[in-house]
Amino acid sequence: MVVFSTLLGAAVGVAAGWRGGLLDSLLSRGSELTLAFPGLLLAILIVSVYGEGLMAPVVALAIAYFPYVSRLTRSLVLAERERPYIAAYKVQGHSGAQICLRHVIPNIAPVVPAQSTVNFGYALIDLAGLSFLGLGVPALTPDWGRMVFDGKSAIQSGYPLSAIVPCVVIVLTVVAFNVVGERWADRVAGRRR
Repeated sequence: MVVFSTLLGAAVGVAAGWRGGLLDSLLSRGSELTLAFPGLLLAILIVSVYGEGLMAPVVALAIAYFPYVSRLTRSLVLAERERPYIAAYKVQGHSGAQICLRHVIPNIAPVVPAQSTVNFGYALIDLAGLSFLGLGVPALTPDWGRMVFDGKSAIQSGYPLSAIVPCVVIVLTVVAFNVVGERWADRVAGRRR
């Protein structure tokens, strides 16, 4: 899911940032429209139409999270497009596609994984929430959200660990991915100086 949203968001962001004009306006407004609709609500809507399982929420969350990467990529491409070396390549007769593929994308690529790790954390929470609500994976499928749901009745019986342990694991996993993303961003920022 994160790979799909990253690839889709990067493609939309590069196209919008490089081409500009009407294409930029259309793609940017489409991304903003997607951002206006909460990802979890979109996932609930799609799961209610297509039924429970893992594929529907994964596709819905991939669609919901691609605008974050798209906006980041677009802003990076806009900044990169104004650099002098881009003008030099244009004067030499290189096409926009060549410049993007050979120079712009490799220069902005190290920044995108940091956003993807943050998206992964949010998506993990959303998937666990869907499973807790009974809209994620089917029953008897191992899933942290389903484990929290199953442990809910154990809390009332005086055995809270069956619900607390998956909650702690979810939180630790999300924090770990966010720390990896922060470290990645710091490392990239250190190289760019």
